[in-house]
Amino acid sequence: MDQSSIDALRTQAIAPRGHFINGRFQDGETGAQHQVHSPINGQPLALIAEGSAADVDAAVRAARASFEDGRWSRLAPAGRKKVLMKLADLIEAQALEIAVLGVRDNGTEINMAYKAEALSAAATFRYYAEAIDKLYGQIAPTGDDILGLIHHAPVGVVGAIVPWNFPLMIGSWKIAPALAAGNSVVLKPAESASLSLLKIAELAAEAGVPDGVFNVVTGRGPVVGEALALSMDVDILVFTGSGATGRRLLEYSARSNLKRCYLELGGKSPNIVFADAPDLAEAAKVSAAGIFRNAGQVCVAGSRLLVQQEIYEDFVSEITRHASAFRVGDPLDLNSQIGAVHSLSELEANLDFVSTAEAEGAERRTGGARILTETGGYYMAPTVMAGVKETDTLFQNEVFGPVLAVTPFTDEEDAIRLANATVYGLAGGVWTSNLGRAHRMVAGIRAGVVHVNTYGGADLTVPLGGVRQSGNGHDKSLHAMEKYFDLKTAWIKL
Repeated sequence: MDQSSIDALRTQAIAPRGHFINGRFQDGETGAQHQVHSPINGQPLALIAEGSAADVDAAVRAARASFEDGRWSRLAPAGRKKVLMKLADLIEAQALEIAVLGVRDNGTEINMAYKAEALSAAATFRYYAEAIDKLYGQIAPTGDDILGLIHHAPVGVVGAIVPWNFPLMIGSWKIAPALAAGNSVVLKPAESASLSLLKIAELAAEAGVPDGVFNVVTGRGPVVGEALALSMDVDILVFTGSGATGRRLLEYSARSNLKRCYLELGGKSPNIVFADAPDLAEAAKVSAAGIFRNAGQVCVAGSRLLVQQEIYEDFVSEITRHASAFRVGDPLDLNSQIGAVHSLSELEANLDFVSTAEAEGAERRTGGARILTETGGYYMAPTVMAGVKETDTLFQNEVFGPVLAVTPFTDEEDAIRLANATVYGLAGGVWTSNLGRAHRMVAGIRAGVVHVNTYGGADLTVPLGGVRQSGNGHDKSLHAMEKYFDLKTAWIKL
């Protein structure tokens, strides 16, 4: 990856894109289009189809037909494996092109997007392709006159709704295991970040995924997402996004066919630094990256920094120094460490959180303002707010931007109490040299993943999922495949 190659790709024209239904791109029923703006400069970037309920119905019908006739669902595991491995190879071969395309519509810094989006997607498809022919059914311990077999059967049609912050990485976490298990998929990307996933649909067809097995319908959540969630022919729904939308999806499930819903709803993750951390300088450096990478637009971001009282001022000063030193700028510039906030509305919401925090008594140590306005893009300085109380808005609510809330604590009991003092439970972190304390904190923090003496970086070998109002179900690892299968018992008298 070099700057000249990136610059050559950044100016490529993007043709208007339709939905991908039944193996081909096509215009929506109404012919309406949605204008996507680039967060890099605020300028129009591309036109994509503005989906309707009729478009969703067409995609679901194609997915149902492909599932029922067995063109994919009854293909031997080795056959599905071959196709998905080819798809992984195609993604990897075009990784830079795909990464740049995604950065242009979502603003993630290219150094991160290349690895976390394009190469990660290739690795995800390869991981689940390799798993297909290694998952076995079971034989129950019955009497000699009975044979009890437990089969894994694909569920049918999977509806997937994914966000704008890491559309390709998160999309792959859902698409790859769903396809590996033999299901057909209808995907709804975020209307502001659809381009990379439309490219993946094109590559899937090239790899040999049969027509109708993988479909993409673009458009707005209140139309396309709602139609997908209300469909009587979607068997399960997988979603990453806001808690408010997750609640609506559960309501739509109840109003339709009681489809199972697996929801990852974000968090307000505590990152806890004890005075006995093995390396406080390293803790500050990693903790800063854990909130400010991708302009804070990461579900598991360590957005609440809890620091033991005796090191509080020194540690806040150190993390403020790191925050002030980050290079914020054009996400397609290899020298930029932090890219753009995804949209103007997100940027304005972030700034409102800062204003509210100050009104509630927090102290702004650095940042808190829009920067690089001359570019026309949406950039915000990394922000450290000290002295945030557990009752404050900034402590309790997910910002999804480069805003860190810092709160002091006294001892383990106080740290656990503060860590669990929100409705969320997605991730957390602990920095300590005390092995016993580390285990007690892992047990005490109510979260799906807890980092110890690091923050972030967990790979596909382990699951990611939340508890409490951070959702249910898991992406990543072999556990992710469980939701894409139904268990079917065969009870055979011999």
